[in-house]
Amino acid sequence: MPRLRWLMIILCFAATTINYIDRATIAIAAPFMARELHIDPALLGIILGGFFWTYAFMQLPFGMVVDRVGVRAAYALAVIWWSVCTALTALVRGPLSILGLRLALGIGESGSYPSNAKVASLWFPKSERGLAAGIFDSGSRAGSAVSMPLVALLIALLGWRLAFVAAGCLGLVWVVFWFALYHDPDRHPRLPAGELATLRAAQPTPVRAAPGAWRLMLRHRTVWGMMLGFFCANFVFYFFATWFPSYLVSAHGFSLKDLGLIGMIPGVVAIPAAWLGGWTSDRLHHNGWSLTAARKTCLVGGLVLSSVIALTAFVTQTWLCITLLSVSFGGIAFTGANIWSLPADIAPSPDLVATLGGLQNSAANIAGIVIASFTGLMVSLTHGSFLIPLCATGGFGLLGAVSYLFIVGPIEPLPLDPPKKNAPERAAIAARVSTPC
Repeated sequence: MPRLRWLMIILCFAATTINYIDRATIAIAAPFMARELHIDPALLGIILGGFFWTYAFMQLPFGMVVDRVGVRAAYALAVIWWSVCTALTALVRGPLSILGLRLALGIGESGSYPSNAKVASLWFPKSERGLAAGIFDSGSRAGSAVSMPLVALLIALLGWRLAFVAAGCLGLVWVVFWFALYHDPDRHPRLPAGELATLRAAQPTPVRAAPGAWRLMLRHRTVWGMMLGFFCANFVFYFFATWFPSYLVSAHGFSLKDLGLIGMIPGVVAIPAAWLGGWTSDRLHHNGWSLTAARKTCLVGGLVLSSVIALTAFVTQTWLCITLLSVSFGGIAFTGANIWSLPADIAPSPDLVATLGGLQNSAANIAGIVIASFTGLMVSLTHGSFLIPLCATGGFGLLGAVSYLFIVGPIEPLPLDPPKKNAPERAAIAARVSTPC
């Protein structure tokens, strides 16, 4: 296999890391922004959730753009867009301007994961896509972990406004390296013909998808199971991405220094967990397990582990709370590697990988809208208590496990034109009618 495939997936890892640093900056800065701009918890929840409205809505369109124009141009456009929006957050003067930039940020960041899934499908055979997805998806955990000490330090030294400028500059630097290093396998000037032939031989034969083929995928129960399962996984994940710093400050009295040191532990734990999740499913498949059994074992197991976040509502010791949060975040990371293997495993055509990735991610990120606003409302109504949001989050982790276990069918490419209901019966009737007496 081409050794260059590892460089390509590391570029995706770096972009995802920057994505989540940019995304997490407002979560870490939120207590300080709220104090300066006089924003109450309920309104803050709406602002934090505003990002997900455009992020969820634009997943499918951006996935279709990636499949249509190519990942090289589409990914660069996405990163430039979200980096500029991040930097402009330094200029906000009130809740409306913050909300507007969060909506704009969601449009740009919606291109990240469909692009990652496309790169994995182009550069990796089926037997390695779990690990590839684990690598790029671990960027979300790396970004969450790195953002804690990095953004906390920037806020302490420069204030929260300049922290957004610094975060935005990271993406623009990445774009330079992306254009210098990334090409699709068929067009890469440094990829030997023999390695390209080996890669193509290990991938399914391309089948050209007709326009609007994404609608046909929605006829399959498996796609709806993927969307529900990912929604539940993101419900857990986005608690960490939105309210986690505020929870530590409010419920456990963390200072800015504590956020930068202790608060990064769950994110650090989640990075190897993502790699382990992808490697485990690939290894199980290599050892003779069906792809369905290998992927589902890791999907269900990780989501069950993530549900322990509910127990943090009933502990007071900081060390025990951080331990439970680390297990939960690690469980979601373990699951995430396999979630992002599914588009390439299940898409009926390589032309639909990014589209299917965008489709499942669109439904999944509605969870960001719900968890951000729901948590803010509950914290406001219960005078600072996180009991209800934490228990609800754990419950969604278990629901996601049920979805992947029972609703998602066999992990195999979907047919482009699924049979209509009762087709066998109608065919038998037609045969009897056409048979001469």
